[in-house]
Amino acid sequence: MKNNRIISEYEQVRLEKIEKIKALGFDPFGGYYPGTESTVAVAAKYDPNNEEQMVCTAGRMLLHRAMGSLMFSTIRDSNGSIQIGMSKKMLGEKQWELAKLLDLGDIVGVKGQLGKTKTGEVTIWVTELTLLCKATVPPPEKFHGLTDVERRYRQRYVDLFANPEVMATFKERSRILADIRALLGSKGFLEVETPMMQPIAGGAAARPFVTHHNTLDLQLFLRIAPELYLKRLLVGGMERVFEINRNFRNEGISTRHNPEFTMCELYQAYADYNVMMETMEDIVCMLVEKRSPDMKLEFNGQMIDYTRPWRRAKYADLFNDHCPCKIDDIAGVRAAARKIGVEEAKMDDIVVINEVFEHFVEHHLINPTFVIDYPAEMCVLTRRKASDPNIAERFEMFINKMEIANAYTELNDPAIQEENFMHQLKGLEESEAQMDDDFVEALRYGMPPAGGLGFGVDRLVMLMTNSVSIRDVILFPQMKPLAQGEAKEKDSE
Repeated sequence: MKNNRIISEYEQVRLEKIEKIKALGFDPFGGYYPGTESTVAVAAKYDPNNEEQMVCTAGRMLLHRAMGSLMFSTIRDSNGSIQIGMSKKMLGEKQWELAKLLDLGDIVGVKGQLGKTKTGEVTIWVTELTLLCKATVPPPEKFHGLTDVERRYRQRYVDLFANPEVMATFKERSRILADIRALLGSKGFLEVETPMMQPIAGGAAARPFVTHHNTLDLQLFLRIAPELYLKRLLVGGMERVFEINRNFRNEGISTRHNPEFTMCELYQAYADYNVMMETMEDIVCMLVEKRSPDMKLEFNGQMIDYTRPWRRAKYADLFNDHCPCKIDDIAGVRAAARKIGVEEAKMDDIVVINEVFEHFVEHHLINPTFVIDYPAEMCVLTRRKASDPNIAERFEMFINKMEIANAYTELNDPAIQEENFMHQLKGLEESEAQMDDDFVEALRYGMPPAGGLGFGVDRLVMLMTNSVSIRDVILFPQMKPLAQGEAKEKDSE
């Protein structure tokens, strides 16, 4: 296959430098380099009373300037950056020639003496220089400052080293995940793994991605949610389980939606949705307190107050307070739906009700709010209230107009579950109407009463890091492929 990639004049110069580096006897792509410390750790070691302190570190060159017989560079690693100073006298003839062949983006290892310049900047005066990887293309000239958002997402590998705040966001994401795991572990939850490829697309209402297993000649679905498998574990006697999982929904892309996203789902035997509300508050407030002792965090210019207890409001009450009609006036609800552009004629009443709710209510939900007690028709997997079978013991938790979590008191009556599934599948094409008979069979063996909770990790990270787009907290978000002409143009930049 012919490679039509265009090599720019800048890349050609670097390729020629590689040959010169080889001619000097150096490997332009380095190798094992032991003994390094982070740039931050090295800088912290500076002692004005110790003029012979030797250090070793490595990083990518992101600033480089020659000043006659001296060169100064800034190298950056995943923790920070430090200045290095190089001179022919300290390096010797051969390594000085190597230093002159360095470019922005190159990864180098340095050993030398820690000191300060006349301007007071901590600097490593290099006595031994090692080229660990020659970058054959230069970093984008204006990458710092986030001038090309789309390119940042497409080339996250450049975004991470060029923009420290991006690296900081993804480090924060890792800490958030670790803290969630630690908190759930302290509550006695066991982390488990369930199938990502499932024979039936279940556990949530969404369009699945479809794949095929050749050996078994079996159509499979990338999971929409792990719910039905996690509840099987309750049947098996695992009384507190959670999974931080990748889910896949073949639907829209926006600042809040990515087709592949991360959820945390957990199930607790002998609990209900009230316990799940407490658990959700525990998780989020733990994360907020680590970042803001006053329990307030800014998100997209809006200050969010996470102080407990959080507001709890009934679905019907919010509907009646904010919508131009009452929830039990279905003619009025359908009229309201038409006014906001919903093609409601072929929709079930309950679907139209929720469309109107989303339009008129959700933008009022700024501080953390549990919307509780949903219409039972929406909730095929949820226990009904004993006092009113038309209401399901379900909540959705909203922060700054975004749904963050969804939770139920779980339904464990196999007969009602089977009936709900049958009702849900009514009217679907035969190829789409698949009921998880094995899950119903599992319920027949007896599932303890339980509370279940699922929350969006990506959206939670958005809130904790003040990241307005979900793409800013997913390392490799889905992107529309570049057209052939666009791809060539990007390669030639």
